[in-house]
Amino acid sequence: MLVILGCGVVANVVLQQTKGYNSGWIVITFGWAMGVFIGVNTSLHFGGGGHINPAVTLALMLFNDFDIVLGTKYIIAQMLGAIIGANVVWFAYKKHFDVTSGADAVRGVFCNSPAIRSTSHNLITEIVATFVLAFGALCMAGPADSLANLKALPYALLVLGIGLSLGGPTGYAINPARDLGPRIAHFLLPIKTKGSSDWSYSWIPVIGPIIGACIGIIIYNMI
Repeated sequence: MLVILGCGVVANVVLQQTKGYNSGWIVITFGWAMGVFIGVNTSLHFGGGGHINPAVTLALMLFNDFDIVLGTKYIIAQMLGAIIGANVVWFAYKKHFDVTSGADAVRGVFCNSPAIRSTSHNLITEIVATFVLAFGALCMAGPADSLANLKALPYALLVLGIGLSLGGPTGYAINPARDLGPRIAHFLLPIKTKGSSDWSYSWIPVIGPIIGACIGIIIYNMI
């Protein structure tokens, strides 16, 4: 649900001849926030503990004694869900992918790319943004080894704030599944004019969020 709505709003904004074409960054950030809202609610409803982000799940496993077996299952499900969600977006917007000529716009539906490419600064941006995510989420959830106490709306508003305030440099992946899953889908799908999947950048939206989530949880525990 996170990726269907999140990548879906990007498709609506950047693909040609859609109803939302060129409607801008505010629309994208609100769409992703709604994706988070529905994603967390869906996870809570079906017993997933509100876990939709492998970086946060892994950090809880490392530093908050979260069950390793359960956490591993969550991470696998998050990655598979992201790949499936990206495929759904492609099917929904198939005709608009066909008429969009820009390979960068097509890839942007699926995964992040930096506004200014700089390995160190892009990595720092993802670390800072995901630190804010993990630390803020734990502060709202209260002391616990999971995110089950955190309701969906505060988490969605947190992600909205991160997108509006820290999303400019890299597109705020802040979630390895959100970027890597759709990037894999982009690589595999028979998309017209899709160009490169930009694998040279792909590690930053994975490693940055993991480091940021770990720092956020470590500092939360210290405080």
